[in-house]
Amino acid sequence: MQDSFIQAGKEQQLVPTTEPERQYYFMELLRRHNEKKSTELGRALTYHIETFGCQMNAKDSEKLAGILETAGYVPVDSEQADFVLYNTCTVRENANTKVYGRIGYLGNLKSKNPDMRIALCGCMMQEPHVIEKIKKSYRFVDIVFGTHNIYMLAELIWRRVSGQKQVFEILDGTSKIVEELPSEHKYRFKAGVNIMYGCNNFCSYCIVPYVRGRERSRKPEDILAEVKKLASEGIVEVMLLGQNVNSYGKTLDNPVSFAQLLREVEKVDGIERIRFMTSHPKDLSDELIEVMRDSKKICRHLHLPMQSGSTEILRQMNRKYTKEDYLRLVEKIKTAMPEISLTTDIIVGFPGETEENFKDTLDVVEKAGFDSAYTFLYSKRTGTPAAAMENQVPEDIAKERFNRLLALVSEQSAKLTAKHTGEVAEVLVEEQNEQDASLMTGRLSNNLLVHFPGDRSLIGKLVPVKLEECKGFYYIGALQQ
Repeated sequence: MQDSFIQAGKEQQLVPTTEPERQYYFMELLRRHNEKKSTELGRALTYHIETFGCQMNAKDSEKLAGILETAGYVPVDSEQADFVLYNTCTVRENANTKVYGRIGYLGNLKSKNPDMRIALCGCMMQEPHVIEKIKKSYRFVDIVFGTHNIYMLAELIWRRVSGQKQVFEILDGTSKIVEELPSEHKYRFKAGVNIMYGCNNFCSYCIVPYVRGRERSRKPEDILAEVKKLASEGIVEVMLLGQNVNSYGKTLDNPVSFAQLLREVEKVDGIERIRFMTSHPKDLSDELIEVMRDSKKICRHLHLPMQSGSTEILRQMNRKYTKEDYLRLVEKIKTAMPEISLTTDIIVGFPGETEENFKDTLDVVEKAGFDSAYTFLYSKRTGTPAAAMENQVPEDIAKERFNRLLALVSEQSAKLTAKHTGEVAEVLVEEQNEQDASLMTGRLSNNLLVHFPGDRSLIGKLVPVKLEECKGFYYIGALQQ
């Protein structure tokens, strides 16, 4: 960036109007400000990001970290930092309650360090009642922004350090997609890549379309450029991210299917593994199944949220498929890829769920053969149609059903996982085991974890491991030479 952009007294006239150039301008302004502040303090300015929620949020936090480090902050593991940012989730209301408690804790820290800056962003901040509560009860918070403008972090911080007492920047929606910003990857060998934003499905229990906005797909050439750049940096596994990746490309001027995008990503040299999530059953095409079947890089794992096995409950959920549709899709997938690991999401106790409806769910679990399932007790989410539905299921009945479902899923999962015992499989080594430093932890193509003797030199490598003992949801293995 040219120095002329930074001349004192001329900032407003010289601020770029295009993105991401505008944000790099503010990162440079902030970096110079932070350099001066660091000299006064005799130490570097620190930051800490706490991420709540999904992998989309985790990816957003990598971008936020990249912006902060470009602006001169250094990361620390503690919230006792000069700049603390909470990237929030609002899928469940108890997530909001948890965040409020944590914000209160930050207030105590700031009372001891008035120069501390606190920022809140993410899905929770898209809710008007949350903003009102923060303005009324948490006046020590410095910066608040939502899901549509995380790229503006440096600009928002600059407003605050330039004298604005509180900065609130919440957009109701956007058609913008601003990428090509710095990003700090959690791992040096795998990374997430956003391929689209938002959701058009409006499931009756879900707040996401209201806080993430309508679907917006990135151009395939931009996605591929990012994947190629990651490959050049040593990344061997990419996770393609979207609220519903199966509907990728529908909003583009020149529509491209998700299957077509996968074909192009597979051509990128250096990328050895491709994952993606999340898939909506109603949009999973025959073309996608064929691409997965024929691919040598797409991992043998598919997360396919079912939510309920009852056609009646699925209709109430606005899922747009039936029990029979789902089972036919599973059969089609497993016929094409018998070795596929299939995982799912299931909600128990949705409003109006009867014992017969619940038995339909158990029936699908038995027939589909899920390797694992993320099971949830339904909880009201204010702002969604389901929260106003009659016939809310009593808590004791919902919990009893939940326990029955969990027992079935656990039994089934143990059997399906154990079938690989004795095989030698390729494992991407991810980290040193937290409980036993003599073990390394890696992940199979089917997403199962494997712990085996090794050293840190293996991290980021694909190695052959014999799966010697199944422990239910993971394996104990031995490195093969």
